[in-house]
Amino acid sequence: MTRLSLPATAVKVAHVCTVDISLRYLLLNQLKTMQAAGYQVWGISAPGVEVTVLESAGIPHLAVPFTRSSSLTPLADLRAFWHLVRLFRRERFTIVHTHTAKPDLYATMAARLAGIPVVLTTLHGFYFHDLMPDHWRRFFMTMAQIGGWFADVVLSQNPEDMTTNEKERVYRPSKMKFLGNGIDVTRFDRQQLDHTILHARRQEIGIPANAPVVGFVGRLVADKGILELLAAAQIIRQRVPEVRFLLVGPVDDAKVDVITPTIAREYGLEDACIFTGMRQDMPEMFGLMDICVLPSHREAFPRSLMEASAMGVPCVATDVRGCRTVVSHNQNGLLVHVGDVPALADGILYLLQNEEEARRMGGEGRRIALERFDEQKVFATVLAEYARLLTEKRLAVPASPSA
Repeated sequence: MTRLSLPATAVKVAHVCTVDISLRYLLLNQLKTMQAAGYQVWGISAPGVEVTVLESAGIPHLAVPFTRSSSLTPLADLRAFWHLVRLFRRERFTIVHTHTAKPDLYATMAARLAGIPVVLTTLHGFYFHDLMPDHWRRFFMTMAQIGGWFADVVLSQNPEDMTTNEKERVYRPSKMKFLGNGIDVTRFDRQQLDHTILHARRQEIGIPANAPVVGFVGRLVADKGILELLAAAQIIRQRVPEVRFLLVGPVDDAKVDVITPTIAREYGLEDACIFTGMRQDMPEMFGLMDICVLPSHREAFPRSLMEASAMGVPCVATDVRGCRTVVSHNQNGLLVHVGDVPALADGILYLLQNEEEARRMGGEGRRIALERFDEQKVFATVLAEYARLLTEKRLAVPASPSA
């Protein structure tokens, strides 16, 4: 745990996630931007290997024993809740900002119990969805409602969640505001690629020089549509034998639907599939792809599709909330129904066999990313909301050190 010496007027902000990987890969740039704006920022999550990266970037971390499981863990969650209450009372944060399902419930309640003056939630996507059994859908909707009672404002990344809220009344409409989502469009820019490095990466991971590359980025779980992608790959190889499938992302052992790279053998694709695990050189990984595919059963607001679009890579994705927020059919990619393997294969084949159309969609993707998915616009909205809430509660708004 890192302790800082702070001025008496410091505005302390805690960002709370279930796991450290979210703090690093979803929020690190936002946390650094808030520091630059004069806030004293902490990350709070379960301990993990990404904590050292956060602390090396100047973001102190506090550990809470959150569990991340496909099943309910009420006793462990209760321990995490009381840990949060004690931590919030000790650290006396001015703002607690929650992300992901468990913190959206437990950390908002703990913050109020500890007397935190400002509490916000970023809704990365409602956990409940239409494909759930009704009793589970109602359960998770109720959990979201309870968490929302304790937040001053809920910032929704996805416009479809705003529409869902109007219908279901999960939160009071006056409490929910649209935030949007974004990525670093300067980092994810094909013009910035070093083609010598790109060639080396291609050789390193074993992609033949002239092989077209269909990419996937995400956790290796069935919910991401991996099985449908592999079934589609069998069809595609009959038409394009030289194609390679590049799957970038971790094996998620915490999930009951986890998939391991050995599954490629079951589909007869062991020589066509390349599993890289987690990579830090994601612009180069997207630079190797001709198409990016995300056949998920459900999504919140997929970064992989935003990043692919920013890199000028056309996308094929399922027509579900989140995916269709990023991919506009026939503009920067194609949308297919969930579980429709023939349609998924047809969409990928269409882009592989129509290079001019693929280039057009890739160009549209870059334009859309610059217009709608620039993370700096998101950060500005969050900072404006902080200033508004602090002012309403007659608390000081920090001055930027560069001001």
